[in-house]
Amino acid sequence: MLKDQSFNGLAEKFNRNIYGTTKGRLRHQLLCDVLSEVLAEEPAQSIIELGGGTGVMSAFLAGLGHQLTLTDISEDILTIARQQLDAGIAVRQADLFDIDDLGEFDVVVCHAVLEWLARPFEALSVLADRMRPGARLSLTFFNRDAALFSNAVYGNFEYIARGMKVKNQVRLNPQQPLVPREVIAEVQNLGFTVHSMRGIRCFHDYLRDRDMADSKYEELLATERQYGHQEPYLWLGKYFHLWLEKRPD
Repeated sequence: MLKDQSFNGLAEKFNRNIYGTTKGRLRHQLLCDVLSEVLAEEPAQSIIELGGGTGVMSAFLAGLGHQLTLTDISEDILTIARQQLDAGIAVRQADLFDIDDLGEFDVVVCHAVLEWLARPFEALSVLADRMRPGARLSLTFFNRDAALFSNAVYGNFEYIARGMKVKNQVRLNPQQPLVPREVIAEVQNLGFTVHSMRGIRCFHDYLRDRDMADSKYEELLATERQYGHQEPYLWLGKYFHLWLEKRPD
């Protein structure tokens, strides 16, 4: 039976694996692009980041002049965050399902969280219930369609036939990848308007020569930026981003 995943006991490894690799660096840069397009020129917004880990995105948003609250379920992760973040960023240990003051924030950031939860669609319902009308949600999740495609490219046909399930789940592998079209339908049903969508890492994970992620990084980044919001490439992003706004009741 699936349980919500935290990274207690794996904080240092998580920090290295996520932000110490080209895939982590690229994902972060592309998400910063998306958030900057909306928030860079706006007056100070009150923003809460859910499952924000070590606070790299919170630090970026605070640098744009916004007021940040960082939350995560893992106290080990937040120990690293407190060492790295400016004192002006509020840090709270909290489970997403237990945060009852979402209505006080202008923007909710929920990046790469749903795929670690046992009940990801229930989490979306919680966000919809607790966010105020007019508030915005920056949502990113691990793309099941892209995961299947990349496994087929690399010949992992038996893994696909098993429904992309393994007996012993590696704790740093997302346990619940989601299908973008299903998530889009669900958030619309829950009362959100979709303002934009974008694939994150549409090409990086399919490179035949993995060394090119380093040697051609700037060219790769430029290509991701150019095509990540265009059909059909956005549907191949290893992660999928949605900018959402809670509609009036």
